[in-house]
Amino acid sequence: MGDVFTPEGGEIFEEPFDEALSKRYLAYALSTITQRALPDARDGLKPVHRRILHAMRVLKLNPRDAFKKSARIVGDVIGKFHPHGDQAVYDALVRLAQDFASRYPLVEGQGNFGNIDGDGAAAMRYTETRLTEAAELLLQDIDQGTVDFRETYDGSEEEPVVLPAAFPNLLANGATGIAVGMATSIPPHNAYELCRASRTLIAHPDASVAQLLRSVKGPDFPTGGICVESPEAIREAYETGRGGFRLRARWEIEDLGRGTWQIVVTEIPYQVQKSKLVERIAQLLDQKKLPLLEDVRDESAEDIRLVLVPRSKNVEPELLMAALFKMSELENRISLNLNVLDPSGTPRVMSLKDVLRIWLDHRREVVVRRANTRLAKVEDRLEVLAGYIIVYADLDEVIRIIRFEDEPKAKLMAHFDLSDRQAEAILNMRLRALRKLEELEIRKEEASLKNERGDLRTLIGSEPVQWEKVDAEIAEVEAAFGPKTAIGARRTEINTAGIVEYDAEAVAESLIVRESILVVVSQKGWIRALKGHSHDIGAIVFKEGDSALFTVKCETVDKLILFATDGKFYAIDASRLPGGRGHGDPLRLHAGLPEDAAPVALFRHEPERELLIASRAGNGFRVKEADVFATKKGGKQALNVGDGEAIACVPVTGSKIAVSNTKKRLLIFDVADLPQMARGKGVRLMGGKGAELLDVATFDPADGLAWIDGAGRRHAFEDWKDWEGKRAQAGMARPRGFPKTGKFMPADPVAVARAMDSA
Repeated sequence: MGDVFTPEGGEIFEEPFDEALSKRYLAYALSTITQRALPDARDGLKPVHRRILHAMRVLKLNPRDAFKKSARIVGDVIGKFHPHGDQAVYDALVRLAQDFASRYPLVEGQGNFGNIDGDGAAAMRYTETRLTEAAELLLQDIDQGTVDFRETYDGSEEEPVVLPAAFPNLLANGATGIAVGMATSIPPHNAYELCRASRTLIAHPDASVAQLLRSVKGPDFPTGGICVESPEAIREAYETGRGGFRLRARWEIEDLGRGTWQIVVTEIPYQVQKSKLVERIAQLLDQKKLPLLEDVRDESAEDIRLVLVPRSKNVEPELLMAALFKMSELENRISLNLNVLDPSGTPRVMSLKDVLRIWLDHRREVVVRRANTRLAKVEDRLEVLAGYIIVYADLDEVIRIIRFEDEPKAKLMAHFDLSDRQAEAILNMRLRALRKLEELEIRKEEASLKNERGDLRTLIGSEPVQWEKVDAEIAEVEAAFGPKTAIGARRTEINTAGIVEYDAEAVAESLIVRESILVVVSQKGWIRALKGHSHDIGAIVFKEGDSALFTVKCETVDKLILFATDGKFYAIDASRLPGGRGHGDPLRLHAGLPEDAAPVALFRHEPERELLIASRAGNGFRVKEADVFATKKGGKQALNVGDGEAIACVPVTGSKIAVSNTKKRLLIFDVADLPQMARGKGVRLMGGKGAELLDVATFDPADGLAWIDGAGRRHAFEDWKDWEGKRAQAGMARPRGFPKTGKFMPADPVAVARAMDSA
């Protein structure tokens, strides 16, 4: 190993690599948390924002003064206080000026500062800025000793550690940030409501979060919208410091006459770019994922106006908007993570009460420090005034000493018993101040200052008086940002009672394009959906050795119900079935059939219908289709088959039931003789020792019993009454011409389809 060279005076320290890496990463993480990502709970600012406001104050960019170029401000910030990139500082400055990003902008901009469409601001050389009234409140009395200052990064300047913050900025404007291992997300709130809650906390220090929420209704976003979170969820979020708020666009129905209408969106959720929102809705239209919507137009000028044209005037507006809320950013969720730095610089998640308490304690400290600073100035001035009054009694001697003595200051101090501060003030006095009237003014000023000194001492020595002062100052802010002011009026509506909520199923159905399809299930368990109903089933192509098992004509908005040999019902969503270009998907992917179960029947779900289900052992019952519709992929058990299997499931379409068994017998009995159940083994359908059930059918006596043979020919049997009996009887031999399979319908769906078409 060669020689190791170090800088002059340098040293080399050896330490384990993982330990060195851990230390440095921890330092980086702490720097990110405290200097970049998390705001201070007292003024709600991160260092870059605090430095921008301080630099603007130094430049005297008050709300009543002229604007200055943003480039000048950015230059001062990065040159004196914030040694980072100029673009990063300008981006932060721009956000402080955007009225659609900040609920109470701290910077007033002149020029192009971007828009809600997502367009960026002009270059800093083209824009101008100055402070707003809210920023002025944050900086109020900063030169009165209210906060500590520290050296800047190069030691050439001083910057405030925190601002006096007479404005509740943390919650009023909110904050977001991502650090190492933690993050913060605070939505903006209404300043008037925050002031009312703070005054409640001053009057009742033990007030609960629920009591504070009588004033703070919830977030108040600069872009408005409607918050549809429940009161319980809102309370829990503010109590724990973690939660979220569901925010929806504000919309209204615009009547176009003759029964036609359109929807106009006037407010969109916070932090949603309007141009991207319109683009997203247009993409959904192109992808046919919004069948209820015909068109979307952006007719916005200064105000937002998004026009949504329905497909038909018969569309429910609420259902259309529910679909849009689900599929687009017309509804989004704003998270709440009140993770901020406490006065000691420690990050922690706080409740609403904790945050307000820290701000109030900071305001009380500001009031006390301001009073101490003022008291020191008053004491100093009273000392000077006392000296003035002493020398006014013998002005001639004062003039003589100043004119002829070599050391007039020492002589004055000795002759009139003055302090060094008093003698210095007398020596600095102008001759014009020696007139007689000035003595009266001095005595009047002295009396006023003595009264003020008494008030200041009372304030400093009494905590209740301090809180009275804080309360009075907050009341002034409350009045300045009241609900009757342009900037103070609440913009976001908190509404849960008046919102029409559609269940997930209704919304999901509204997102499906209604099309006619033919669902085909093959013998080997493949399922697909062919568009249209005019297909020749015999011409459908299957894999080698495979053929059709079931075919069902339905629409994409329908649900299919599958009955299997395990006695379970399974639901299938027709809109999710694969198209007919290939051979489809395995049926088990959509129905969740176990390996030892096989499909028995498949048909379109009709909740009002009644079904008849039966097992090979000859047991069965009637069941309401609505009761057996499965909401889970694993299906819903209806018929208990034990070691056997289910073989039949048919809709109840008449008042008679026909049953066929392996003894080649047929029995017909009344539907009323078969009980209706929700689940179970059922009752005996047909007697006969050692016989197994083959098939069941229902029919209307007026139409007669019918069956279809293997060739696809339909047979009508009108003399069915000779086979009528009671349930569970053995029945009679099947009539001549009845299929040898003993089934009323052949297994071949092609034959069934041909018979139905001919009928």
